[in-house]
Amino acid sequence: MEGSDRRALILGISGQDGSYLAELLLGKGYEVWGVVRQSPTGRFPNLTGIRDAINLVQGDLLDQITLVEALTRARPHELYNLAATSFVPASWHQPVMTAQFTAVGVTSMLEAIRITDPEIRLYQASSSEIFGATDEAPQRETTPFKPHNPYGVAKLYAHYMIASYRERYGLHASSGIAYNHESPRRPAEFVTRKVTRAAAAIKAGLERELVLGDLDATRDWGFAGDYVEAMWSMLQQETPDDYVIATGVSRSVRELVATAFGQVGLDPDDYVRIDTALLRPPDPTPLVGDPTKARERLGWQPSTSFEELIASMVDADLGRLRERREELSAP
Repeated sequence: MEGSDRRALILGISGQDGSYLAELLLGKGYEVWGVVRQSPTGRFPNLTGIRDAINLVQGDLLDQITLVEALTRARPHELYNLAATSFVPASWHQPVMTAQFTAVGVTSMLEAIRITDPEIRLYQASSSEIFGATDEAPQRETTPFKPHNPYGVAKLYAHYMIASYRERYGLHASSGIAYNHESPRRPAEFVTRKVTRAAAAIKAGLERELVLGDLDATRDWGFAGDYVEAMWSMLQQETPDDYVIATGVSRSVRELVATAFGQVGLDPDDYVRIDTALLRPPDPTPLVGDPTKARERLGWQPSTSFEELIASMVDADLGRLRERREELSAP
């Protein structure tokens, strides 16, 4: 079926991943629908450039009736579930809500698909946090799961439910075990945006320092715009399966800081302060993915380097600060 004949429904379309995916699908000729929790007429900054090209409907993962209604209206061939809480530390403060939305909500979605149209191809956003305290590095699809926070546990529940419905009902359902993926659209509470925004603000003379915890903490950071390509590719396969989506390279917060401050010509040693209160227990094993399966079966590999990614985020934050200054100075 040609792209122009295909319809896709994205849960979480207004977020970082959802907006990049919507742009990708529109470029491939899809009719794109999205589910949002608030009014479809609301303001969605990440969708500004494509707002008139997509269809939004109101719905909630925890309200199966609204999901059925959305599926009935959009009649999608593909459904991408990117709706979930994603800030891991917050899951310790809201463990019940995390479980309801990230775990139980996926079961509600699976039931809605089964009832409405079991031919829909489904992508589920899984997470590297399902590996948690594993002893194996790098992690691959066969690595034992050992989540060690409420978010990881909830994501693992969802991961297993996808596999269970795939086996019992024959759903074309695939999970992407995605590692940290960033962009200028990343919310400010994540360490990458915290760093890039601080570098931009210090360069602009608006802030004096950046306070961080462990500079030696590491993550496998990639570009969200690359990762949505892998999501789409999974649903084009004849057989559903699960894939690790990662760069395969581990980077430290120290490297992140050096790259961001280097983009604006500043020495981070002059501006970065360590606060031991922000330190978290280190991961027993570095979380770094092995994307071999995705490369060999999907033909996917990231095309944006770490340096290019961080530079784009710093530049975007500089642009935001300039716009804000102009707004404040306007008569």
